[in-house]
Amino acid sequence: MITTDFRPGSPCWIDLGTPDVAATAAFYRSVFGWEFESAGAEMAGYGVFKLGGRTVGGLGRLTEEGARSAWMIYFNTSDVHAVAQATERAGGRVRVAPVDADGEGWMAQLTDPQGGRFAVWQPGTSQGLEAVDEPGTLAWTELYTTDDASAKSFYGSLFGWRTSDIPLPGGGGTYSLVTPAGCGEERMQGGIMRLASKDLALNNGLPYWHPVFAVADCDATVAAITGNGGSVQMGPEDAEGVGRLAVCLDPSRADFVVLAPASEVGEG
Repeated sequence: MITTDFRPGSPCWIDLGTPDVAATAAFYRSVFGWEFESAGAEMAGYGVFKLGGRTVGGLGRLTEEGARSAWMIYFNTSDVHAVAQATERAGGRVRVAPVDADGEGWMAQLTDPQGGRFAVWQPGTSQGLEAVDEPGTLAWTELYTTDDASAKSFYGSLFGWRTSDIPLPGGGGTYSLVTPAGCGEERMQGGIMRLASKDLALNNGLPYWHPVFAVADCDATVAAITGNGGSVQMGPEDAEGVGRLAVCLDPSRADFVVLAPASEVGEG
């Protein structure tokens, strides 16, 4: 599970780049009940999403040339510069060099050697997300990649992650569960899944990370998504021992998953 006592290599922040901040904020308010608080013109429209007064993510205008609208997952680190340098040594790329975010922390945006985009956050006055692992908040992270072995090697070297593989139903390969360094299985935070390039068309065949948001009712959430201009790539469907889930797109085609955990739907 994801918690807010962030450990090195654990997800600690998410934000979304979009071509239309106002419309996107309205969509997520309708789906999850999030309220958007803009940081003002000096931050180019960037702001935070809040649920019940607690910060659950960020939103800003899409500015990176050639980038699609997508959620960015930030992983905690004690040394953002060292992670950026290690990424380059491993064959990855630094897209946004380490920068001081007005004392709140240091951030950098990176690309892994296979092309998957991620970010890191070195806390200052801000640790990151204030609410996780409850309805309407981040509960899991997931990487789709064409080369799961290389991804596990890269991120394991970068963050010290431990992975364990479980078989997918119907002989569909394996799913690798990710646990932060030095933590027990109760701190599992995400998964890595190998897909063929043709199944990664959303990102032109390149790997990509996306967030999984917990919800109380998957079907009702999907109805809110489609009723407010979003769409569904897969589901809703039941995953044994996991819960009921759906892979979705917002109106700007940023992907995310909604999951009603098994305990919420009477399966555990």
